[in-house]
Amino acid sequence: MIQELRDDFNRRFSQEKYQQVLDTVEAAYHVKPIFRVAESPFFIPDILKERLLEACETINQTILRSDILEITQGALYDESLIVKHEDAHSTFLQMDFGVTIDKNGDPMPMLIEVQGFPSVYFFQYLVSKVYHEAYGISEDYTCYFGGRDRDAYKALMQSIIIGDSDPKEVVLLEIEPEKQTTYIDMAATAKELGLKVLCLTKVEKQGRKLYYKDDAGQNQEIKKIYNRVIFDELEQRPDLQLNFSFTDDLDVEWIGHPNWFYRISKYLLPYMESKYVPETHFLDQLRSIPEDLENYVLKPLFSFAGAGVIIDVTREDIDQIEDKSNYILQRKVTYEPVLKSPDEPVKVEIRMMMVWPKGAPKAFPVNNLVRLSKGKMIGVKYNRDKDWVGGSIGLFKE
Repeated sequence: MIQELRDDFNRRFSQEKYQQVLDTVEAAYHVKPIFRVAESPFFIPDILKERLLEACETINQTILRSDILEITQGALYDESLIVKHEDAHSTFLQMDFGVTIDKNGDPMPMLIEVQGFPSVYFFQYLVSKVYHEAYGISEDYTCYFGGRDRDAYKALMQSIIIGDSDPKEVVLLEIEPEKQTTYIDMAATAKELGLKVLCLTKVEKQGRKLYYKDDAGQNQEIKKIYNRVIFDELEQRPDLQLNFSFTDDLDVEWIGHPNWFYRISKYLLPYMESKYVPETHFLDQLRSIPEDLENYVLKPLFSFAGAGVIIDVTREDIDQIEDKSNYILQRKVTYEPVLKSPDEPVKVEIRMMMVWPKGAPKAFPVNNLVRLSKGKMIGVKYNRDKDWVGGSIGLFKE
């Protein structure tokens, strides 16, 4: 979208340079990404950057509501999901925006989803550096918000996740981490911060304390959990043998308390009023079904990675849903193919990756993630037979 940069990049692009990107990413932490890494970064023009920041600011106003706990209590629909010792606010916040075009022909971000959950903070830390080096991109263009450079960003993430703790007392907790699509980010986090990546089946409970076996086979107490476990996935894995429950009264600090995964989610979208948020309704609260259903998308409240989403929704789809309280109907966002590739243009979705440290008045953006797509669905697991698609990053002038 910065025309001169895009034209210059495309002119200088080669498969050899792209292979260098892939090889360098894999060599950094000795992990090959399961998802597709895109050929190109996305160059964010000033107007889009300013609109993204404004969108984050206005959407934050809903998250800062004094009654946020009250209006989102219904998101914790099952007592088995409620984890004790919930903190005052989410530590992490992600806002996903589809890039559209306004009536003046300028890029306009429209909110797709919001999540009170961590994202791939350290894979983005890696891939931004790799793109710069492989393609010779000017250091004037960054992925870091708030005037931070690479070192300041890492220091901030370390202060949030590790803080004053000994890194060996901090674990990144996940279900079979090595099998996860985002495992390369976990490996990067472990390498950069010195913490332990741990499958939750390896956790032992003694009283209110949790432990894992260190490399010497000794019990190591867990004092902080950087939680990456998604309960939707956990519910689908009755085969896992756990030695503790998330709902136990545990003597641990959650870095990213699990309850906020549900509170700040699709459940919150109907409460948001902003020019950057498409019209959204709880399905069970609709007085009537819109006549122009082709302009809406149907989404289950409690799912992840696009599961259960119906893009071309019909009245029959709605009629067949027994529990309509578990769905939202959202006005469809028309992604504009704004990135010029060597063949067909590419659609763009930008995740504003935010943090909310203790003592800060609100969450703020620190980095971003870009998904490039040539299909209907946006996400790294789609478009497998296409090129110039997949996971990427947005670069802009600070």
